[in-house]
Amino acid sequence: MTAENKKFRVIIVEDVKLELKGTEEIFRHEIPNAEIIGTAMTEKEFWSLIEKEVPDMVLLDLGLGGSTTIGVDICRNICQRYKEVKVLIFTGEILNEKLWVDVLDAGADGIILKTGELLTKMDVEAVMEGKELVFNYPILEKIVERFKRSVENDARRQEAVIHYDIDEYDERFLRHLALGYTKDMIANLKGMPFGVKSLEKRQNDLINRLFPQGERVGVNATRLVVRALELRVIDLDNLEADEE
Repeated sequence: MTAENKKFRVIIVEDVKLELKGTEEIFRHEIPNAEIIGTAMTEKEFWSLIEKEVPDMVLLDLGLGGSTTIGVDICRNICQRYKEVKVLIFTGEILNEKLWVDVLDAGADGIILKTGELLTKMDVEAVMEGKELVFNYPILEKIVERFKRSVENDARRQEAVIHYDIDEYDERFLRHLALGYTKDMIANLKGMPFGVKSLEKRQNDLINRLFPQGERVGVNATRLVVRALELRVIDLDNLEADEE
C-alpha cells in the first residue's frame, strides 16, 4: 500500500463546533485515508480519548476554552508521553508568532493556520510520512521574509566590519560596553589580553574610525556603542556576554 493510500487514525481537538464540523468535512472529502477515531472539545475529553485508543496523528487547535497555552501544554505532553504520535497544529492564532515558536519548541510536527489554503491532503500526508516543520503558505511567507531580512542584516554587518576594519577584540569590546561592562570588567574577561589602559586606547581608536572628524570630540563609551549599533558593527539582537 502506498503512503498516499495508507490508512491512519486521527483525533481532532477543536472547541468550536462549527469549525470542528468543517474540519471533519475536509478529512472526509480531501483525506479519505484518515480515520477520525474521536473528537474532543476540551483537554479532559482529549486525554480520555487518547487513553482509550492512541492515534497516529492529533490535529490540535491551540485555543481551547479561551486559552492559548492549553494547546501548547497538550502538545508538549503528547510528545513526551506518546512519542510516535504526530502532532499537527491547526489554529486560528494567525498573528501570535510567539505561540507558534512555543508549540514548535513543545514538539509539534507542523502548523497550519486557518487561513490561506487551510488543511490540505499534501500537508497531512507530509506529516504522516515523517516530514518535520510542515507549514502552510501564511507562515512560510513570514519565514521567508524574516530569512531575507536576516541575511540582508548579516551582509550589512559584514560590510561594516570590513569597512571600519573591526577585529575580533574590537567587536568583543564594543559588545560588552553595550551590555554595561566597565573597562575593568572587560579587561578581566577570559581570553581578553588587554589591560584597562590598552582598552582606553582601543576606545579612542574606535572613535576615530567610526566618527567623522568633526564629530569625535566628547564622544563617551555610550555614544560609541550607539554609533556601533547604528553602523551595524555590533548586532542588537546578538548582544551576549562572553564567558568570564
